Amino acid sequence: MAVKCEYHDNFLTAQAAAAGALDREAQPCLFDRLDWLESLHRIALRDKTPALLQAKGGDVQGWLPLMQAEGGHLVALANWYNFTWAPIFANADSVVEKLALLRGLAGLASKHARRLTLAPLPDEDSSASMVQAAFEASGWSVFREVCDQNHILEVKGRSFDAYWEGRPSRLKNTVKRKGKTGAVTIRIESEYGAESWRDYERVYARSWKPEEGSPEFLRQIAERESVAGALRLGLAYIDGKPVAAQFWTVENGVALIHKLAHDERHMQASPGTLLSAALFQHVIDVDGANSIDFGTGNDAYKAEWMEDVCERYRLEMFWPNNPANWPHIAIRKWRAYRAAN
Repeated sequence: MAVKCEYHDNFLTAQAAAAGALDREAQPCLFDRLDWLESLHRIALRDKTPALLQAKGGDVQGWLPLMQAEGGHLVALANWYNFTWAPIFANADSVVEKLALLRGLAGLASKHARRLTLAPLPDEDSSASMVQAAFEASGWSVFREVCDQNHILEVKGRSFDAYWEGRPSRLKNTVKRKGKTGAVTIRIESEYGAESWRDYERVYARSWKPEEGSPEFLRQIAERESVAGALRLGLAYIDGKPVAAQFWTVENGVALIHKLAHDERHMQASPGTLLSAALFQHVIDVDGANSIDFGTGNDAYKAEWMEDVCERYRLEMFWPNNPANWPHIAIRKWRAYRAAN
């Protein structure tokens, strides 16, 4: 397959070149869409210049959404809001096609950067392995390491009741005991509302969470996903006041838990736990989700709700023809040798 490659430093030319290949209709994953990438850059990463690498062969496309760091260093266009970052493909159904596109992207990258840092890459779909293989075959020195974890639930056709039966006794007892009091009332909304979003922000401000990095970005995502029917905003109240809030999206059989918070002054009522149970029940029994992703981070409480852990990888890649990379390559090779021996 003959591959043509282009480098875009802005989203307007990238959008024109993609010709719909990065739109919602073509990309089932939220993090692979141009509107996500554009909003993330414009609001949260606007001090970085985009570096959007495209490879195309016929109607088959491959993209590496990157941004400039410094000194010829390109990094993944992603931050803590991403559960994953991966190469994006359109109409590429075979591994052979994907590898051909990735080799073209590796060649293009060598003309614009001496170093690439890509994370957090999944490998359940072989994304990390394919990138590593294609870049190594193109001459890059590639070093791979685990950088994070995602807690995942594969529903496997179960009802919520069947899933709940397998939860730890402590969790089930908490939900049963606290739910009986009737102190906590819960709403799950699929349409964005300004007042409900303010309730979410009020809870977050009173929670243990650090200050939100880009609240405007999250609000725009919530509005957009509401229009698409993917928003699930959970709110818990005591005496009419918001005490717990969670921001989920669900589409194409996948539920993503983006944010959760609770007012620590009401911990005795366990509003966060009750809200989580209600949302799990909703996305399993009402939305028919096939999987639920709790995002990155190995927090202990996630293991009570989820059943699988998927590793996320960082690829540090150096173009060996650039002398500035030689010390980095030597140090990493020495570390790998020491670890193996």
